[in-house]
Amino acid sequence: MSLSVQSQSQRTHLRRARLALACVSIAANALCGGGVFTFSLMSPALVDHLKLTQPQLTTIALAGMMGQYPFAAMIGKVVDKYGPWACSIIASCLFFAGFGLFAKEIINTPDDITVPSASTFHHLTIYFFIAGLGTAFSYFSSLFAACKNFPDFIGIASGTSITLFGLSPMFISILASRFFSHPDEGLDVTHFLQFLAIFCGAVHLFGAFTLHIIPLPENPPSVVLEDPEGSVHVDEQTALLRGKRSRTAEIETGVVVASPIKGGSVVDLAKDHYFWALVFVLFVILGSSEMVISNIGTIVLSLASQASSTTVAPSTDMATATQVRFLSVANTLSRLVVGPLADFVSPTATASGVQSILRKRHVSRVAFLFFSILILTLTYLWMVLGVRSQVDLWVLSIGAGVAYGSTFTILPSLVSSMWGIENLGRNFGVLTYAPFLGTPAFSYFYAFNAASHSDDGVVCKGIQCWNTTFSWYTAIAIVACGVTGYLWRSWRDQV
Repeated sequence: MSLSVQSQSQRTHLRRARLALACVSIAANALCGGGVFTFSLMSPALVDHLKLTQPQLTTIALAGMMGQYPFAAMIGKVVDKYGPWACSIIASCLFFAGFGLFAKEIINTPDDITVPSASTFHHLTIYFFIAGLGTAFSYFSSLFAACKNFPDFIGIASGTSITLFGLSPMFISILASRFFSHPDEGLDVTHFLQFLAIFCGAVHLFGAFTLHIIPLPENPPSVVLEDPEGSVHVDEQTALLRGKRSRTAEIETGVVVASPIKGGSVVDLAKDHYFWALVFVLFVILGSSEMVISNIGTIVLSLASQASSTTVAPSTDMATATQVRFLSVANTLSRLVVGPLADFVSPTATASGVQSILRKRHVSRVAFLFFSILILTLTYLWMVLGVRSQVDLWVLSIGAGVAYGSTFTILPSLVSSMWGIENLGRNFGVLTYAPFLGTPAFSYFYAFNAASHSDDGVVCKGIQCWNTTFSWYTAIAIVACGVTGYLWRSWRDQV
């Protein structure tokens, strides 16, 4: 008996050590995965050395962004089939190749060119696309290593890993400023890119050895108890422990009945009308929020600053920076708060049967999704009715940041509860096509409406630039509120 207990203790300590290494690797991958988002730091050097034009710079940056969304479902399938370690080693190779070849292309370009080289531009676009694809593999490796290793606290796991990933550009920017920037010459872009290739590649290579799904320790052999009543029918949903229970246990323990997995294929997922309802809600929340995040600068520019007789109005750049900070802080804090709060008030069961929860379940997790779309509805309504100057825009920045961060934090637990944790990566990847389509749809709607109220080549001024846009956004958000309410009612006993 003592040997068995000792062996069990050793296995427990080994599992904890492996989990600790996995946590370190999750944090490292998340913090080192956002190198493509520091492209703005490289742009001045690329213009100076390679003579690239603004459209060419925009194309290269867009290649890095577009390298993430289109392959999300495929990357999720890799996570589900092989594990996060596989995504980490692929990310390592892609970072090493993408950033490394980008640096080599800059080195091989002569210093005395006067016009941009078409071949150099095409090569840099391809290499940055490769780095963007590596970012997607990195994101999935850290997010789903956290979610699948801590399924009982999936809100905290997803919220923490996503928050660290969001801090990655700032972390890498600090490294760039501290070690690769010179007061007179600016950023040494070649050595910075070589550093990214080696550093990010090595970190994710380490993740290939540590980012595994650590199995739970084996339960001790079960004991068959004779039923004194002899008349109780036992099936797969019968509680394992029967008999007397204290009133306290009844109050604190809840049972969540998860919906059975209907099938493992994407076709089965597409046949579920709840799936399409969720896609529409994400299309509205994430698509419109990313539009605000991308265009907050031009929205600020369209409005007059407000200054009193004793104060000087802030510059447009300062006003824009203030709104960006509001967005960033709201986004980050919502991820840190919503994840733990959701795990506390709404413990979930993965879609594999019946799960007994040792904490009372107060509300469905869909309530957090409803909260996000309700915040957006009120925010867009405020834009139509209340915004007349730049100082009024803080509501838009905070509202979009909270809705965006809360939705991405709560999404993995919703998906795992409804369609199972086995295909969580693939299903999450499929759902990310909603913002992939929603962001350009909402962005171009805003852009064309603003262009219709401005002269050629002049930035639109006045509330008419976006008043009609946000009126339509409000109407669409109200519809999304109704759809989310329908999901809340349908899933109230499951999620």
